[in-house]
Amino acid sequence: MKMAADSQVAKTKEFVPYTKEIGHQGLKKLILREGESWQTPFSGDEVEVHYTGTLLDGTRFDSSLDRGTPFRFKLGQGQVIKGWEQGIASMKKGEKAIFTIPPELGYGESGSPPVIPPNATLQFEVEMLSWATVRDVCKDGGLLKKTVRDGERWAYPKDADEVLVRYEARLEDETVVSRSSEGVEFYVKDGYLFPALSAAVKTMRKDEKAILTVKPQYAFGERGFKVGNKVTVPPNSTLIVDVELVSWKNVVDITDDKKVLKKILKEGEGYERPNEGAFLKVKYTGKLENETVFERKGSDEEPFEFIASEEQVIDGLDRAVMTMKKGEIAIVTILPEYGYKDTKTQRDLAVVPPDSTLIYEIELISFIKEKESWDMDTAEKIEAAGKKKEDGNALFKAGKYLRASKKYDKAAKYIEYDNAFSEDQKSQTKALKVTCNLNNAACNLKLKEYREAAKLCSKVLEVDSKNVKALYRRAQAYIETADLDQAESDIKKALEIDPNNRDVKLEYKTLKEKQKEYNKQEAKLFGNMFNRMSRLEA
Repeated sequence: MKMAADSQVAKTKEFVPYTKEIGHQGLKKLILREGESWQTPFSGDEVEVHYTGTLLDGTRFDSSLDRGTPFRFKLGQGQVIKGWEQGIASMKKGEKAIFTIPPELGYGESGSPPVIPPNATLQFEVEMLSWATVRDVCKDGGLLKKTVRDGERWAYPKDADEVLVRYEARLEDETVVSRSSEGVEFYVKDGYLFPALSAAVKTMRKDEKAILTVKPQYAFGERGFKVGNKVTVPPNSTLIVDVELVSWKNVVDITDDKKVLKKILKEGEGYERPNEGAFLKVKYTGKLENETVFERKGSDEEPFEFIASEEQVIDGLDRAVMTMKKGEIAIVTILPEYGYKDTKTQRDLAVVPPDSTLIYEIELISFIKEKESWDMDTAEKIEAAGKKKEDGNALFKAGKYLRASKKYDKAAKYIEYDNAFSEDQKSQTKALKVTCNLNNAACNLKLKEYREAAKLCSKVLEVDSKNVKALYRRAQAYIETADLDQAESDIKKALEIDPNNRDVKLEYKTLKEKQKEYNKQEAKLFGNMFNRMSRLEA
């Protein structure tokens, strides 16, 4: 019984030919065999098919099978009848179909004597063998790329990436003018040999092979190309270039200012990356631009260990490692601003001169992420917030305001959502949040991030409207952003709550001086305006 049931299932899975209409002009397609994947050719692609053409009465008038050679043509270029243009564009590789083509999409009223009569409806049995994608890379006909082998995945090189390319460049008479069978490495943005190579590579995937047709403006132009006194490429020459994108190394701009660049030599595992506070195991070598090695840390047996975002390595290296995955190997180039700046620094193996660019080859062997808040229970969140606050206090006392700010911010986020907390825990975390936001506001005042400081104070005042420190620090921020009326309102509220607060009184004095200065500038501005107006009236 089971065998009979299986046989019935197999029968239901057998392909059944079906008919569909292509467009709205009467073109019908009977699919005899489905093709591979979902891709179909585009206009400009070079397609290769076998076909047999018949009239409706079965009269056979043409067949590539009889000739024993597939038919090749360029889709969308008017090289075949309209019914073919529309029908072939709907086919997948390996597909076989019968197209029924009305006269309007065939040879029309005149037919094609003596074989095809006027107003004839035609039938073509077509098998799609393959196609080569032809792309107008620069949209001006100056650089055409015909793909002869598809690449892997869906990624393409970017301007900053370093590519490895094999190529052979020929004149139209097949004279080879340049080749690199071993491959040549270059940065896409810098290009190599002639502009077309870089432009084409940006449209290619790993292992893709293509044939480029390069007009003079993207090759060597009016000047041509000489090696010594020998003319290798005559002026205004078109080149035919076989090119293969062997591989490329991603280059990532870590800091968005091109001052810390990471070139990936070996991709890491999975998707996870370290977070702030992660425990890292690495090995690296640090060099200067002249290849002088100034530092080596860690090995496979004894990796170098440090905590992310704790200033245990230079800033640029810290930032770069946090973008890496386990097992990733990269070269990190760090400009002085993220390295040792203008300071002469003695390292393990050599002195790093002031304003040095640093080059590290680093491998992230493993890491353990700091536990995120969503993985903690309520007690753990409160404990973690308290520890981050204490870390922030120590950094603030040391004058490390940016790092302190990050600690206070993380502490507040641990306890931001307190729906699951008990009443005692809510009371405890309310005070902790107030302290963290106030201390973070103090950090932002030191960092001259006045609007962020005001925002943090406002958060405190939402839960404690009579908090004198929050009113005082927000007033300080408002003075710096010239929001003097709002600053005065906060200071007056603070003095109503604590009339003898010395710091608030001193800030009020500062505010009054700022207001006088502002009033003088305003009077001068309007005075000059009135003087100009009176001169114009005279």
